[in-house]
Amino acid sequence: MRWKLKSSAYKRVPSRDAAMDLDVETPAKMADGGAPSWRMSLPHVCVATLTSFLFGYHSGVVNEPLESISTDLGFAGNTLAEGLVVSICLGGAFVGCLFSGSIADGIGRRRAFQLSALPMIIGAAVSALTNSLEGMLLGRFLVGTGMGLGPPVASLYITEVSPPSVRGTYGSFVQIATCLGIVVSLLIGTPVKDIDRWWRVCFWVAAVPATLQALGMEFCAESPQWLYKCGRTTEAEIQFEKLLGPLHVKSAMAELSRSERGDDGENLSGINSVFYFSSTVFRSVGVPPNLANICMGIANLSGSIVAMLLMDKLGRKVLLSGSFLGMAFAMGLQAVGANRHHLGSASVYLSVGGMLLFVLTFSLGAGPVPGLLLPEIFPNKIRAKAMALCMSVHWFVVLAASGATWSTSSVHNVFLSLCGSSNICAAPYFISEFEATTTYMISI
Repeated sequence: MRWKLKSSAYKRVPSRDAAMDLDVETPAKMADGGAPSWRMSLPHVCVATLTSFLFGYHSGVVNEPLESISTDLGFAGNTLAEGLVVSICLGGAFVGCLFSGSIADGIGRRRAFQLSALPMIIGAAVSALTNSLEGMLLGRFLVGTGMGLGPPVASLYITEVSPPSVRGTYGSFVQIATCLGIVVSLLIGTPVKDIDRWWRVCFWVAAVPATLQALGMEFCAESPQWLYKCGRTTEAEIQFEKLLGPLHVKSAMAELSRSERGDDGENLSGINSVFYFSSTVFRSVGVPPNLANICMGIANLSGSIVAMLLMDKLGRKVLLSGSFLGMAFAMGLQAVGANRHHLGSASVYLSVGGMLLFVLTFSLGAGPVPGLLLPEIFPNKIRAKAMALCMSVHWFVVLAASGATWSTSSVHNVFLSLCGSSNICAAPYFISEFEATTTYMISI
């Protein structure tokens, strides 16, 4: 096999065998090209993270408006109905996540993004227009299916289109976009008590980024790994050229070939409950929910930015272990504050401070790392379906945590404390490092 480089052009050999030449240098060692530039893949990653923005937005959109929604739709004071408005979204996410792997493998990553945007657009419109509890539940369930389908595909896509040298940084974009979505939803929900039926506007806003993503994906690259897996080798080369530049297509295709040969031999945290019910918790201890929610959003965003800067320097294991340790300590503070009312105002400081610390430490590791780590540790052949299974377990646990939150605070505190303790014990022993590695090395 011979590849001829002339300025920025090269000769493509549309054959799987062409990619199997063993006398190939990795991108990091190419003297003429150096490591692939991060600039070419950045726009594609940004469009993909709109899914994470929507995930964050819908996680917080009912936080402040829930009281107004219940009043306008006639179920004020019905805690079961209020809980269903939140929890049915989680049920939809569980359903969507179950099918995300098959959809991503069946129609490709780009079409899967567009498919996930569709129920988010329809669900947001149904929620904004409804005049009944049943309509709100239907809209929230539809939104939930999109929330379940989109994030696993985003983690897959970002891992598959990012150069290894910045994969950790790009993976952190998912958490940053989620934080921005939560902050935006809290800010947009601020006038809900001053402007009649403002909660309807909050839902209409959610349709805008979903529409932008559906349109933007038409101009984004498809995952070269998925194309190669489907036998569309020439198209995979074209996408690699778009993502990495022409100088790195040869080595990238060789990596995919090795990954395939490796495949032949290889056959969570409670944060959602914090964002869903934070206004209720803050209000119950006499803290203005608007101010507290903004502080919580700032803590989440700040931690995510720090994680982005450190992901490819300290590594996944250090961030994840430190994050779990901080989360366990924060949950301990919340448990003490919730059950030691004789402490007076100190119990309020412990509860609110513990919640803010929990959000901060979560965003430093437990938030961004799993979505990046899971696609890295699974071989290409089973990656999408394995991600779907893992994320389905995540949504099932989130749904259980949501139910625990609405039942008794003691059950919630014990549940979170046990999760934090077990995570600390498990993380140092079962998490391996994958910074700046290529996907074929994992398969082999």
